[in-house]
Amino acid sequence: MARLLLIETSTSALSVALSVDGAVVSERVCLEPRQQASLTAVLVKAVLDEAGMAVSGCDAICVSSGPGSYTGLRVGVSTAKGLAFGAGRPLIAVGTLDTLVQVVMAGADRPSFIIPMIDARRMEVYSAVFDPSGHRLTPVEALVVDGGSFSQYLDAGEVLFVGDGALKCREVLTHPHAHFASAHPMARDMAPLAQVAFDAGTFENLAYFEPFYLKDFVATVSRKALW
Repeated sequence: MARLLLIETSTSALSVALSVDGAVVSERVCLEPRQQASLTAVLVKAVLDEAGMAVSGCDAICVSSGPGSYTGLRVGVSTAKGLAFGAGRPLIAVGTLDTLVQVVMAGADRPSFIIPMIDARRMEVYSAVFDPSGHRLTPVEALVVDGGSFSQYLDAGEVLFVGDGALKCREVLTHPHAHFASAHPMARDMAPLAQVAFDAGTFENLAYFEPFYLKDFVATVSRKALW
């Protein structure tokens, strides 16, 4: 019986779940933006308390590895690494785009291609192309979307663009085969991927694992007057 603690902090949504042999038995979700730093540990405690468990009762800790929000990823990964180290448990990492694809895989109808999109500001998204079985066909990239983006896949069949970056591309990607769904990667959707990794013994090095940022962090200057 594999008990996995799942932590998803890569976008504006925050979620924590506990799965047992791939089935989610406890979950907490916060959809209010920028709450990762203050609420991740709180939601972890709530999920474990509901299950009557301590972190040491988990068989592994799983965290979203990115791409996504720089701050969100830092908080999630540092929390997961701290929990795994303190409890002496292995760390599992699941790609954020792979988690988004699981949202579609749970449905009955699947398009010819699934293209998850995470908002990277303006018309840029973090994205990759997946087939109906959830296998990734292209590298994960930061792309500026225009009218010609993904044309070879749109010409070949129905394409579902999913994620918080999908709807902003609706006016640009006007192909008749293009369909759009807004969704956030959630901890519960990490469960099947985390279970596969656990069964295969695919664990991360606690000392050296870092999130997959894809782009360098860029600090901005506040426009608010300090005095």
